[in-house]
Amino acid sequence: MPTLHHPDPAPRPAVSSIPAGRPSRRQLLTAGAASAAAAVPLLSSCGARSDDEPLVFWNFYSPAPQQDPNLVAQSDWFEDVISGWNSRNDRQISAVYMTGDQMNQRMPVAFASGEGPDIFLISPGDFLRYANGGVLFDLAPFMEQEAIDDFFPDALRTRTIGDKILGLPMEQEPLALFYDPAVLEKGGYSEGDLPKDWDELLNIAASLSRGTTTGLVLDVDPGYYQNFTFYPWVWQTGGDVIDPQSQRPMFSDDGPIAALDLYGRSIATGAAPRTRPANGDIVGAFSAGYAGFWHSGVWDVVNLRLNAPDKEFGVMPMPAPAGKDTATILGGWAWCVNARGRDPEAAARFTVEALGSMEPSSIEHLAEWNGPVKGNMPARQSVDDVMVAKDYFADEHQRTFHDEILPTGRGEPRFPPNVYKAVSDALQSVQLAGADPAEQAGIAQASIESYLETYRGGTLV
Repeated sequence: MPTLHHPDPAPRPAVSSIPAGRPSRRQLLTAGAASAAAAVPLLSSCGARSDDEPLVFWNFYSPAPQQDPNLVAQSDWFEDVISGWNSRNDRQISAVYMTGDQMNQRMPVAFASGEGPDIFLISPGDFLRYANGGVLFDLAPFMEQEAIDDFFPDALRTRTIGDKILGLPMEQEPLALFYDPAVLEKGGYSEGDLPKDWDELLNIAASLSRGTTTGLVLDVDPGYYQNFTFYPWVWQTGGDVIDPQSQRPMFSDDGPIAALDLYGRSIATGAAPRTRPANGDIVGAFSAGYAGFWHSGVWDVVNLRLNAPDKEFGVMPMPAPAGKDTATILGGWAWCVNARGRDPEAAARFTVEALGSMEPSSIEHLAEWNGPVKGNMPARQSVDDVMVAKDYFADEHQRTFHDEILPTGRGEPRFPPNVYKAVSDALQSVQLAGADPAEQAGIAQASIESYLETYRGGTLV
């Protein structure tokens, strides 16, 4: 199944980037738009695998396909969880590695044929597709109330329906604005001139856009990832796609229209390019002085530290419209259990032991994942406490994410493909075709309203 974006250009040879075996959140969510749109029915039958075979855990971390130290560290973390379980239980677990593209292509087909994995990773963008299809197993009966309460509400809410917990998050991945101090200085700005609102951001970025340098990089490729990066700009206006209380669409309100207009103006003013910089990723662009500001997530702190260790960069909260408060979005991956697998109860106990236990060893292991292994933000208070005690936020950029950006976050929406597509079409039309924001918001609003007339399933936010 093809993805909906062109492959990222390779970075310059002098700069190493995240290896192909380690998918970025952008790659996974953009590719996920293709699989979500496929709408393969989820059947109730189970595959013909022998009951004494290990339960399979589909993931894009382990066993590591390459010997890159960071890949190996992440793979080892998963292998430690699995080997620990296997040493104590008759029902064994086996990790099955695949790339993000492979998982997005194979999962719908596997579930439709009754051969879905016993345990697997999904983001909120795919949650309702599997939850509404009856595929996800309730983990709440296997958890202590203390552990349930230990999760930050916005981290867990996107994986629950009523009292059912249908996935456990292992992390949170907030967005921010990265900047290159050298590009700012070359353009006559200091870090004291960092933009305080949308207009300042576009004005500074437009003045930085000269020759091969672009002032601001916003995602331009249609997909779940672009929508993911767009939602916090909407929230900063006080608007939304779906009203959380009434569950009715509100995309034609003033706030979403203003956010669409921001994306349109970013291109029209020359602040942002129609395509990503020539060398494709933040490491290559910052190393070559090709970008002033780059809208991305916490994962790029580790990316830059590993692949451009001598490059100075900054991180700041996303500026809001004048008079409004900043806001960000909290992405992250969750482990889910196949309700129609061979042994959902064993798979649930394994998942809860790894991610939803109050055992100190489990909490400390999660702190290692979100700290030195992956560099994300934790989804649980106890894990956060351990990370603070161990000074895992000593890096100035991680500390900015933890202290300033994370508290402004909100869980990633779990919109079905029809809602995602309506927003994506409006965003693409305004950003790249110069269409009228109000008109496109109205078209999207009508499309979402039509879809919701017959929608039956979990709440959308």
